[in-house]
Amino acid sequence: MASIFSRIIAGEVPCHKVAETERAFAFLDIRPLTQGHTLVVPKVEVDSLFELSEEDYQAVFDLVRAVAEAQKAVIPCNRIGLSVLGFEVPHAHVHVVPLRSEADLNFANPKLQLEPEEFAELAQRLQSALAVPSI
Repeated sequence: MASIFSRIIAGEVPCHKVAETERAFAFLDIRPLTQGHTLVVPKVEVDSLFELSEEDYQAVFDLVRAVAEAQKAVIPCNRIGLSVLGFEVPHAHVHVVPLRSEADLNFANPKLQLEPEEFAELAQRLQSALAVPSI
């Protein structure tokens, strides 16, 4: 059975897409730690990031970098934090999180509650700031 992320990539489950390349896909986390919290996933479904081919691994981190640069351009933050956990969804993914402090990257923190319009506007702002073209 396909993971929720594979279903998002296939367009079967809606998301607020930030970017897409040939091998990777980025979308806003629906339970964000901070405004702009984005997930970057490989299009190939593997459980662990380290199971990826070199090409897919590089594609994921190329998109992570582009998303982080876009976040820095449109979201007030001091740093961009990364986290690779993978306990909730068995599909490799990188959390790209705008941070004002280290405490912002604590997954035990309450998640932000955003309206659909806020997600859509944020995704649009990030898309506009991306340095890489999206397919």
